Amino acid sequence: MPRSVNSVAAKKKRKKILKLAKGFYGARSKLYTVAKNAVEKSRCYSYIGRKQKKRNFRKLWIIRINTAVRKFGFNYSNFINILKNNKLKLTRKTISNLIINKYNLFKKLIKEL
Repeated sequence: MPRSVNSVAAKKKRKKILKLAKGFYGARSKLYTVAKNAVEKSRCYSYIGRKQKKRNFRKLWIIRINTAVRKFGFNYSNFINILKNNKLKLTRKTISNLIINKYNLFKKLIKEL
């Protein structure tokens, strides 16, 4: 009896991995076994990267707020404390967007505090 091999599914599986490895350097995009390891590792990095992205954006917003607030004689921690005491629920992201897009509105906010 001849040996039964499901080559259609096997090719599809390999093709899928090689497609995901497209653009990788050298053998990582050409050879299946190397590409499989590279894709697996890249997926780990992408998972970690999604978590780091949130961290990095928060850092960026805080830096923007700190530099903008220092022009008015405050520092970041005092500014956030004043916002909390006045019961203003503004996220760091919205404050950062105010600084970038509507600086005059941000000035008014600072002056009223």
